[in-house]
Amino acid sequence: MEIEIKTIASANELDKRNNFLELYKNAPIPDNEKLTNSGLFVKRQDLTKQLFLNDLYTKIVNTHGVIMEFGVRWGQNLVTLNNLRGIHEPYNYSRKIIGFDTFEGFAEVDKKDGDHSIIKKGAFSVTKNYEEYLASVLDYHESECPLSHIKKNTLIKGNAPVVLQKYLDEHPETIIAFAYFDFDVYEPTKKCLEIIKPYLTKGAIIGFDELNDPQFPGETVALREVFGTENIAIQRSKYSGIQSYMVYQ
Repeated sequence: MEIEIKTIASANELDKRNNFLELYKNAPIPDNEKLTNSGLFVKRQDLTKQLFLNDLYTKIVNTHGVIMEFGVRWGQNLVTLNNLRGIHEPYNYSRKIIGFDTFEGFAEVDKKDGDHSIIKKGAFSVTKNYEEYLASVLDYHESECPLSHIKKNTLIKGNAPVVLQKYLDEHPETIIAFAYFDFDVYEPTKKCLEIIKPYLTKGAIIGFDELNDPQFPGETVALREVFGTENIAIQRSKYSGIQSYMVYQ
């Protein structure tokens, strides 16, 4: 099954990656050593994203509250965040990580999202029942960390503004220390920013995957309408390309 992806790679880069994919598929590494050698296949760009998330995570270690990701897709960020929790604060069992996604691609798009061909209803979907597979992957990673008997990872499937509000109604104790937005599009980004605002604590980090991205203008428009970009300092890490963040004050 072919899944549409977003990329700025050149045709030459894509060819090289296809060749590298064949190396990955045909790796002559024994099964009992494949997981411990998975770093062989982590591209520089993907490692950079992990370092960026680590940079942000270190900024919230002393901030109380949960982590939320909006736009999970295949779940690589959630796994990275889970492992960073196990490294930086292994005994902080209150640092729950909650991921929101339709797992069916964009539920809707708005004219404020621009006219790029990739922006359409259903884009960035995943394979059927993928969230069940991802839940098992997260359970494994949590099992490798201290206090694994306390469940700290949660996946929530559905239209994010609706299920987010439901989650917060059911968990009024929630304080948000870190929210990461990777919806790409305007409407769910704006609605979820508005919903989480009363639950943020000063010093909380809000990260963004596509601010100032001409392919996905809706994320920037949503942030401007909720917070006003003239009122906040949008920062970047030395590891980030298009990714950025703000500190809530």
